[in-house]
Amino acid sequence: MAQGELAKFRERWKQELVRKKGEPQLGPAGSLPGLPGKSNNRYFEDVCRTPSTAERREAGSLSTSEGSSCGQDEGCGGGGGGEGTAEDQPEYVSIARGLLDGRTSPLLDRIREERTRRKRQYHNVTNVCSSSLQQQPQKKTNKGDKLVDQLIQDLNEVNEIPFFDIELPYELALKIFQYLNCTELGRCAQVSKVWKVLAEDGVLWFKICTREGYHRDASVSDSPCWKSTLRDCRNSDNTVRANWKNRVGSISQLQFELGKILCDVSSCDNFVLAGYTSGDVRLWDTLHWDSAASYLKANSLSANSDPRPHVSHVQVNAALAAAAYEDGCVDVWSTETGGEPIHHYQSPGRIQALALSPDSPTLACAAGPDVRLLRPDDRGYWRNLCQAQLPKTVESVVLVPGRGQQRPLAALAAGEGVYLLDPREEEPRTLHSVYGHPVTCLDASDSHAALGVKSGGWAMHDSGNKIQVYGLETGQLAACVGNSPGDFTCINLRDSPPHLLVCGNKDRRVRVFDLRTGSSVASLYAHHLGVTSVQADDWKIVSGGGEGLVCVWEMRMAAKLWEMHNRHPVRHVRFNSSTLVTANVPDDKSPRGACITDDDLTAHRRHRGVICHYDFSEDATSQDHILPICRSNYVESYGYNYNIGLAMPYDALSGSHPSH
Repeated sequence: MAQGELAKFRERWKQELVRKKGEPQLGPAGSLPGLPGKSNNRYFEDVCRTPSTAERREAGSLSTSEGSSCGQDEGCGGGGGGEGTAEDQPEYVSIARGLLDGRTSPLLDRIREERTRRKRQYHNVTNVCSSSLQQQPQKKTNKGDKLVDQLIQDLNEVNEIPFFDIELPYELALKIFQYLNCTELGRCAQVSKVWKVLAEDGVLWFKICTREGYHRDASVSDSPCWKSTLRDCRNSDNTVRANWKNRVGSISQLQFELGKILCDVSSCDNFVLAGYTSGDVRLWDTLHWDSAASYLKANSLSANSDPRPHVSHVQVNAALAAAAYEDGCVDVWSTETGGEPIHHYQSPGRIQALALSPDSPTLACAAGPDVRLLRPDDRGYWRNLCQAQLPKTVESVVLVPGRGQQRPLAALAAGEGVYLLDPREEEPRTLHSVYGHPVTCLDASDSHAALGVKSGGWAMHDSGNKIQVYGLETGQLAACVGNSPGDFTCINLRDSPPHLLVCGNKDRRVRVFDLRTGSSVASLYAHHLGVTSVQADDWKIVSGGGEGLVCVWEMRMAAKLWEMHNRHPVRHVRFNSSTLVTANVPDDKSPRGACITDDDLTAHRRHRGVICHYDFSEDATSQDHILPICRSNYVESYGYNYNIGLAMPYDALSGSHPSH
């Protein structure tokens, strides 16, 4: 009986569906006309299936309600049996009603119901937790727990795609990310997978790497992972800084043969140039240590003279090396080829000052009051750019860096005046001139010139020796710092950090000034016989004194890290991130009481001078950091008087430095 009633209900429901949609009546097979054998509803495929117990129960309830409401009326549709609650209706009935009502998605109501159910379940759980917490008044409510609960609730409700994932193009997102630092990029990489791809893009880390000063000449394709490259560079910098502070690394002495006294030293990047009293000029490449190309030949005039003239000045940059002799000759070599000079110039008088541009092949030399600028043309022939004569003897010459080959500029110090020599102008331009206040030192950067002015002491307004800084473009005084009773002996403005100036004084102090405020950043009591050479960067200061001490200071703490001592005053100090070159140059080029040309090794060591090269990038366990005396061999026939030939050559080390 129940099965017949169920079949009757199904037939009535089919008729109701056809009537509402306005479609033709279904055939007895339960398929639509025009689609034979194809059922539009899975329900129609299950007509012949034997109903289950639940279906029979549903059919019985529906038939009972139908009988009570409709009676014997045959036109009553099966839609009246679906007027119960949503919970009592079968799943297919709700889907069918949704389709009949014109909804676009039959699962929309289910999604909403599921979301409502989850919210209700979450609120029930939170209410139970809050009620349990209220029952324990002795415990204080933690605001952080409420914030965490709110965060979890917000995350449960979020079902949209992140902003950068779909709405913003990748290029614009990358443009926004480039303003973040490393820490902020690391935090963004933890948001989502798409943000992780953005935060680890190679272009971002390449820009950060070049912004911090690493691999500025490289391109994006030079490294497969710029993030790892930046990490390696930072670790290397930390290691180098620790080696600087602890004096860990290799120490090499650039020595020469007997009978040669050091006259002048210059260094640039990995090149070290030295001139001697014998007229010899030697060039070291500390990066490759090619000893075969280190001897530079003099011109035929100086080489054939007897005795050969002393070397008075040497200068070197990345491409050229220049040397001036006592007889007025100037030779220029190529650092790449060495050997014979590529240019020779003869001055009528002794060369008082020699300068070589750090970034262009421009040479400046001064003999008495005469100054000359030289530069090679496009075919390699050296030409005079300009020639001028000053009122007094030129004492120092500085070529302004960063000017290139098109517009070189030279700063000259002569007596109480400082002049600017520009090839485009007919006469030198006076930058500074005060009667009775001579200039003691001079240096220049790409935009400013700094000079030490000695106080005359006779004027009432004189308050000590000062350093005056002028702008090269305007020619106006930009800053005036210092108030010292001693003369300023050295200034380093070109290699100093921006807005900082480091200088040395005869009053034994090294001072660092901030040019923006005119105040003193650091004042260090350094050397007993005055400061002769100085250089600084963003965290350390290296100074040399007349007593032969080389001191390394930490600028922030104003504390001495370490010092090294050699005989003779320190006339040259130059360092970069990982290397340091110092030179102790004797004042007496012709010592009395001893003949250094003989085999008197003690006298030669006492008077010859020394050049030291420190490399802090190497590990302390390498063999290069061993002192030269410990690298000797028992078969050597020369050396110091205490370099004894050993019976067993236990100190003959394999792989010793090629320079030795």
